[in-house]
Amino acid sequence: MSLYQTALSELGTVFARLDDAQVDLVVEEIAKARRVVVFGGGRERLQIMGFAMRMFHMGLNAAVEGDMTTPAVGKGDLFLVTCGPGYISTAQALMGVAREAGAKVLMITAQPDGRCAALADQILLLPAQTMADDQGEKKSSVLPMGSLFEGALFVLFEVMVLKLKTRLNISADAMRANHTNLE
Repeated sequence: MSLYQTALSELGTVFARLDDAQVDLVVEEIAKARRVVVFGGGRERLQIMGFAMRMFHMGLNAAVEGDMTTPAVGKGDLFLVTCGPGYISTAQALMGVAREAGAKVLMITAQPDGRCAALADQILLLPAQTMADDQGEKKSSVLPMGSLFEGALFVLFEVMVLKLKTRLNISADAMRANHTNLE
C-alpha cells in the first residue's frame, strides 16, 4: 500500500469511529448561534480558519480569534475551539474568558479527558492521533505528530459545511455571492 493509500485509510478509520449524531449537534449549535468565533493553535488554526471562511461564505456571523476584527463574545455566541491534544495554555485561557462572558464553549478534540475539556459546554470527539499520543505504543498513524487530526479536521469541516448548507437552506450561488472578488 502506498503512503497516500495508508494516509487515506487512516482518515477513513477516524471517520468510521466518529459519532455523526454528535456532529449534527455541533451543526445545530452553529446554526442557532448569534455569532461564532473560532480558535485553534498551530496547524489546527489553519483548518479552523478555513471553516470560518466557509461560514462567512454562508452568510453567518463568523470570526477568527486573534484577527483585528474579532468581536467580543457573550450570551448567544459560540466559541468553537479545536484542541486535539486536549490542552494548550492559550485554548484554556480563551475558553475561560469566553465562558465568563456568557458564550457557549464547544471543543473539538481527540482527548476528551484533557485539561481544557472541563471548560467546554460541549465536546466533539474526533478520534485521531495528535501530539498527545504520537510516540511509542500509542502511535497509530504513519503521519507525523498531529497530522492525522489536522487532516481529519479539514474533512470534518467540509462535511459540516454541507450539513449547514442543508440545515440553513443556503445555495451554492448564495455562498459564491459572498466570496471575495479581490483575488
